[in-house]
Amino acid sequence: MSTMTLHVEAGTPARARKAFYKTLYVQVLFAIVVGGLLGWLEPQIATNEWIKALGDGFIKLIKMVIGPIIFCTVVSGIAHIQDAKKVGRVGVKALLYFEVVSTFALVIGLVVGNLFQVGHGIGAQANAQAVASYAKQAGEHRTVDFVLGIIPDSVVGAFARGDILQILLFSILFGFALMLLGDRGHGVRTLIDELAQGVFGVIAIVMKAAPFGAFGAMAYTIGKFGPAALGNLAGLVGLFYMTAALFVFVVLGTIARIAGFRIVRFLAYIKDELLIVLGTSSSESALPQLMRKLEALGCSKSVVGLVVPTGYSFNLDGTNIYMTLATLFIAQAMGVELSYGDQLTILLVAMLTSKGASGVTGAGFVTLAATLSVVNPVLVPGMAIVFSIDKFMSECRALTNIVGNGVACIVVSWWEGELDRGKLRDAMAGKAPASDAGTMREAV
Repeated sequence: MSTMTLHVEAGTPARARKAFYKTLYVQVLFAIVVGGLLGWLEPQIATNEWIKALGDGFIKLIKMVIGPIIFCTVVSGIAHIQDAKKVGRVGVKALLYFEVVSTFALVIGLVVGNLFQVGHGIGAQANAQAVASYAKQAGEHRTVDFVLGIIPDSVVGAFARGDILQILLFSILFGFALMLLGDRGHGVRTLIDELAQGVFGVIAIVMKAAPFGAFGAMAYTIGKFGPAALGNLAGLVGLFYMTAALFVFVVLGTIARIAGFRIVRFLAYIKDELLIVLGTSSSESALPQLMRKLEALGCSKSVVGLVVPTGYSFNLDGTNIYMTLATLFIAQAMGVELSYGDQLTILLVAMLTSKGASGVTGAGFVTLAATLSVVNPVLVPGMAIVFSIDKFMSECRALTNIVGNGVACIVVSWWEGELDRGKLRDAMAGKAPASDAGTMREAV
């Protein structure tokens, strides 16, 4: 009797290997390439409003369920905790990690910007009008407004706007309330757990449209902004991507090794999400899938629910690198010398502005405007120099941000003693548990 016969008789038939062209990352990668070619060769077609609508529509579909996903995950995670102090402990550990790693990101941006001064010799002219709206937003957005903005005017309004921090605050409070109810809250906890499965089912359906979203977003971006938009600013784009790679593989890679996993394996594990982010230039487009995969990786539900949504406001490593590099580039292009004291100011101010403008439209540019206005107001109009290439840099910012938040969640789970090493090893080796693997196949 053959081995195959024995295997079948045991009741565990071998699963047929899926054709490569049916996997999500292959479909998204193909869509990105085709979209890029269309934008390059036929920009008039690529900039059609219906092409743009493909990318915008996919991101809106994802954002539609981010609020419910965060609510269900956070409430379920907290409601099942017996120790109320744990929530505060996880939050403090997450914020401490965010500040340390964000500082590394800012410092690396400053160091690389000083070593490779690609802004010198461009002789660019600043256009204050082109960036006036961002400068105005930065001037109006104060730290106290940010703190008060975490509290929603109404719960319904927070969900309607999709404000992650406001939803997170309400979810934490609701989770605590259910936890204090004890057995009386059992029915509501069960309902929320089941609701979460339904919402993840919606995500599985929406993810089938990911290749179309990536195609539309990439075609429109290339058709409208490039490749001619790169021009003399290609040096800054290349330097930014190089610096982000250095941060991911050296800084996050070292942190990953300390926590007991390899950054390359982790990147391979979330390759679907990375390609979606690359195609859409939005890290939010992969947030629900990332949370699901981190749970399958062995992180506890409560840690995933607290760390990942918080990280989208407090752990923007890619944005931090961008701010320091872009500030130095603008100063070099405009011939403004920045002393070491000025650069220390950049470091300190960027730590605050990267949080203070979170959730604001065009947050990357708003934080840059806020930083420049404090360091040297003369530099603010110089934002127009990098305006034309910001779309190309936003992709790298989003990729770095999602990787940084994924690593943060694993590290905090490990720090909290709630990282399932068996699941981690299996997932990194491509052997996700059947239930998790099935869920992820549904998303393709």
